[in-house]
Amino acid sequence: MAIFLKHHVNTPRLLPSVASFSFSSSSYSTTSPPSSDQPDPIATVTSILTHHRSKSRWSNILTLFPSGFTPSQFSQITLQLKNNPHLALRFFLFTEQKSLCNHNLSSYSTIIHILSRARLKTRARELIRVAIRTPGMENEPTYMKLFELLVKTYNECGSAPFVFDLLVKSCLQMKKLDGSIEIVRMLRSRGLSPQVSTCNALIGEVSKCRGAKKGYEVYKEVFGVGNGERETNVKRVLKVRPNVHTFNALMLCFYREGLLEKVEEVWSEMESLGCAANGYSYSILMAALCEEGKVREAEELWEEMRVKGLEPDIVAYNTMIGGFCKHGEIIRAEELYREMGLIGIQATCVTYENLIDGYCKVADIYSAMLIYKDMCRKGFKPQGLTVEALVRGLCDKRRVLEALETMRVAVRELGVYLSGKSYVLLIKGLCEEKKMEEALKLQAEMVGKGFKPDPEIYEAFIDGYLRQGNKEMETMLRKEVIETQKEQEKN
Repeated sequence: MAIFLKHHVNTPRLLPSVASFSFSSSSYSTTSPPSSDQPDPIATVTSILTHHRSKSRWSNILTLFPSGFTPSQFSQITLQLKNNPHLALRFFLFTEQKSLCNHNLSSYSTIIHILSRARLKTRARELIRVAIRTPGMENEPTYMKLFELLVKTYNECGSAPFVFDLLVKSCLQMKKLDGSIEIVRMLRSRGLSPQVSTCNALIGEVSKCRGAKKGYEVYKEVFGVGNGERETNVKRVLKVRPNVHTFNALMLCFYREGLLEKVEEVWSEMESLGCAANGYSYSILMAALCEEGKVREAEELWEEMRVKGLEPDIVAYNTMIGGFCKHGEIIRAEELYREMGLIGIQATCVTYENLIDGYCKVADIYSAMLIYKDMCRKGFKPQGLTVEALVRGLCDKRRVLEALETMRVAVRELGVYLSGKSYVLLIKGLCEEKKMEEALKLQAEMVGKGFKPDPEIYEAFIDGYLRQGNKEMETMLRKEVIETQKEQEKN
C-alpha cells in the first residue's frame, strides 16, 4: 500500500487548481525571428487558413514555407485557431503529411488541448498515444513530461479539465499503469479530481493486471476513503465520489479471485457511504453467497431487491438459478426458469448450462437431455464441462452408447473441446458393457487428441477383458502396466 501513498520525489511543483494553471508564453516563442525578406509565419499562415478558400490554402502555405515550421511556431499558429478545432486538426495533419514540422511534446500538447476543449475526445486520445511514444527526457517518462506541458499550457489554450482524464485513460490503454497512478496522484494532491469513470477505469485495470487487493488499494487512495484518519483539506475539496459502478467492479474482481468475504466487505462499505446498489450489485453478492453455500441469504437479497423496486434481469436470474442448481434445489430453479419465460426474459446459454448441471446433480438425466437438446436447437454452444456432466449422467444410467453419440455430435457439429475425463468415463462405460472394440477405437481417438492412457484406463480394459473371459489380453495389459510404471520411475 505504501507505493500508492508515496509522492513522486521528482515531481515538479504544480499550482493548486486548474484555474490557477499558469501558461508561459516563452514556451511557444520561436527559436529564431523571421528574416526581413520572409513573411511572418504566425500571422501569414493564420490569415491563409482563416481567409483563403480550402482548395488554395494548403498549396499557398507549402509555397511560402517549403521548409516548414518549428514546433513552437506550429503551437502559436494553432492557438490562433482554437475556436476552429477542425481546421486546427487539418493543419496538424497537413504538417504531418508534408513533413513540415518535427513535432515534439510541446506542439502535441497544444493540439491535444484544442481538440479536448472542442470535445473531440477520440482524436485527442489518438494524439496523446502518439505523443507518449515520442522520446522524452532522459530521466523522466514521456507521459510525465506530457502531463507537465499540459498543465503549463492549460490556461492559454482554454482547455477542458477532462484533458487529464484522456491522458490517464490513454496511459491505461497503453498498459502504463504506474504512469496512470502517478498522474492521478499528482492531480489529487493539488485538489483536482479525475472523473469517477476515469478512477473506475484505473481501479479496474489495476485489479485485472495486479489483482483485486491492489485494485482496492488504488480505490482507497483515489477516493480518499478507508484510511482510518480524518481527510486532509485537499481531500475534503474533492468532489468526485465512488459510484455504484466503482463498487461493482471491486466486488466482481474479489468474487472472481474467490475472496468472497471481501465481496461482503465492499458491499458494507458501499452501504456506509450511502451509495445505492443496483441489480448488478445484488447479482454479484448473491453469487458470492451461493458460492459459500448461503442460498437462504441469497434468497433474502433476491426479495430485498424486489422490495426496493429493482426488477431482476437475466444476470440475476442466472445467478439464483445457478445457486439453486449447485446445491441440488432443482425445483426452486425450475420455478425461476418458468418465471423468466412468463415475464419475457430470454434464457441464455448460462441458464441452460445451470439447469443441465442441476438435473445431472439430482440424477434426472432425462430432464437434463431435454434441456440440452432445447439448448442446441436454439443455437447455443455448450461448454465441455456441460457435455461431460451429461456423459457422466448417461453412463451412470448405463446409456453408454447414447453418451458416446452425444459426445461425438458435440465435438463434430458444435466444436466442443472435451477434457480427458470425458473419454475416461466413456471407455469405462464401454468396458463395463464388454464393448471392447468401441472402447479401443475411443482410446485411440483419445491418444490422438494428446491424452495419455492412465492407470484408470488400463484398469477399465483389464476389467472389460476379464468380463469377456479373455485371459490373454488381461495378462498382456497387466504386463504393459508394469512396464509403463518402470519407465515412469526411470524418468
